[in-house]
Amino acid sequence: MKRVILAGVSALAVATMMTAANAADLPRRQATMPVKAPEYVAPYSWTGFYIGINGGGGWGRSDWSGVGTNVDTSGGLVGGTLGYNWQTGPMVFGLEGDVDWSGIKGSDSCGGLSCETRNDWLGTFRGRLGYAFNRVMPYITGGLAVGNVKASTALGSSDETRAGWTIGGGIEANIIGPWSAKIEYLYADLGSTDCSACTVGGTDVDFTTNIVRAGVNYRF
Repeated sequence: MKRVILAGVSALAVATMMTAANAADLPRRQATMPVKAPEYVAPYSWTGFYIGINGGGGWGRSDWSGVGTNVDTSGGLVGGTLGYNWQTGPMVFGLEGDVDWSGIKGSDSCGGLSCETRNDWLGTFRGRLGYAFNRVMPYITGGLAVGNVKASTALGSSDETRAGWTIGGGIEANIIGPWSAKIEYLYADLGSTDCSACTVGGTDVDFTTNIVRAGVNYRF
């Protein structure tokens, strides 16, 4: 009887040890922690009105056709901007106008005289077509350019408001809240003005300029 009991106890002990070993080999279930969903951030919209300031510089060449002289011009610009954008998908369509004070000028000798070309103000009214990469938008632009062309020598001068054209492109980016910043290039052509008093026999004076400027806009 004792042998039977001892054999049973031994068998039970072996079975218990095998069960515990098998349980230890089973993979433990990992406790799952709740994961917080990422906060939704709405895509940036370029639609709406905006107002801003801009400033930069321009350089170009003014042809005095009557005396065969080309006057190199350069100077700074600063002014204000007003515009509206409409966005559909990634495409952004806009209208923008600006008026700048201009210090673009230059002079050179011509037929024993000093010929000066000067631009005191320059405005543009342009369409814009952009492609939005969320908060960054490269764009192309073009339209109307208006400004004065002043030509002068010791003999006389002329000061005429001229309408021409402009074309260019740039990139604009949202920097914080309703504020965005841009940098752009424009080529502007105001055509020619007649200065019959500037030289003996008169002359036509044209004005073209390359403009690089930066700006800051506030969106409503």
